[in-house]
Amino acid sequence: MKYRVLLVISLVLLSLFVLAKEKIVVNSYISDPVPRIVFAELVQMFEKEHPEYDVVVNTFPHEDFKTLLRTWLNSDEAPDVVTWFAGERMRYFASKGLLASLDDIFAPETFEDYFPAAFRSACEYDGKIYFIPQSWYWWGVYYRKSVFEKYGITPPKTWDEFLKVCETLKENGITPITIGTKYLWPAAGWFDYLDLRVNGIEFHTELTAGEIPYIDPRVKKVFEYWKQLVEKGYFLENHSSYTWQEAAAFLFRGEAGMYLIGQFIKDVAPASVKDDLDFFRFPVIDPNVGLFEETPIDGFMVPAKAKNKEGAKVFMKYIARKDVQEYFAKKLGRLAANKNVEPPDEHARKGLQMILESDGVTQFYDRDTNPEMATVGMNGFVEFMIYPERLDQILENLEKERQRIFGGQ
Repeated sequence: MKYRVLLVISLVLLSLFVLAKEKIVVNSYISDPVPRIVFAELVQMFEKEHPEYDVVVNTFPHEDFKTLLRTWLNSDEAPDVVTWFAGERMRYFASKGLLASLDDIFAPETFEDYFPAAFRSACEYDGKIYFIPQSWYWWGVYYRKSVFEKYGITPPKTWDEFLKVCETLKENGITPITIGTKYLWPAAGWFDYLDLRVNGIEFHTELTAGEIPYIDPRVKKVFEYWKQLVEKGYFLENHSSYTWQEAAAFLFRGEAGMYLIGQFIKDVAPASVKDDLDFFRFPVIDPNVGLFEETPIDGFMVPAKAKNKEGAKVFMKYIARKDVQEYFAKKLGRLAANKNVEPPDEHARKGLQMILESDGVTQFYDRDTNPEMATVGMNGFVEFMIYPERLDQILENLEKERQRIFGGQ
């Protein structure tokens, strides 16, 4: 009887302890299988360190998440933490008062004690930090080493060499370039890189800031290079019906030769081809223009309407730590945002070296421009890839939208 009473008391105390746990709700777009597992492991490690918290992770498909985030941030039932992108995409919400500032999580240290000083501009708005970066990655032209070796192809460094590689692949029955534009953004990678190689970073930054007309002859010049690839049939047929992952399968099977994409392609690569994947820097078009690269930064924000801001900040401080970022980066072959973490493998070291040797970096079209303009722009890019003869009409439409969205700057 005595033991039974003690057991009942223990169970009551245990249930009270469980009930006393504070909930931290995290809405996440980390939906690809491998990153999702690794993030779940990080959450479990956090709960072990902080048994007073119960972290509930709600995972959404990437494209659904982009649509839903605005609703969540405006809701009185906002989650405590959300995944998102640094740069303009974060600043857009911060400027509307929808995010909580996070400077105090570093005290008595500073943001720069954790992250490169160059990251501050992508993580702050109006002098305050609103974004905790977790990882970043480079973009490159990915290919299978065995396929290039089979056809005696050397990774090209110039545009003319790149065109020759495309032609060699096509002559051997291989689609030169795979791409999936069902969700638009992979096409923006092509626009960004062509613009950066043709016009440079200052022009590109001014364009994405709405300061340069889309009917400017320098913008049209970008599409003239793109048109060479489209008209020669170098891109995957029916690309608008494929997601980026589905398009990657053509590369994995050796049916396509190259893919301009971020390092995250390795997240979905089969084990049998992962070590056969390599990348090269987007080729030089004008040797007088510097080498500029795309380096999107992913991380977390706290909604201004979060119910458990204090718990959210504890979680954010955890996410910023060297050991936690190193765990995530090592498992996925990414580059950690925390500056004290070494590249996890040779592939990541090569990517880091490419970025260190570049003349400057941008985020990505849909992260660097106004969100509404990004949607219009990316629709225009995909339309051009399908109907290149409509270029003038597409650029005129983009210009009308630019004037409407940016107020005719």
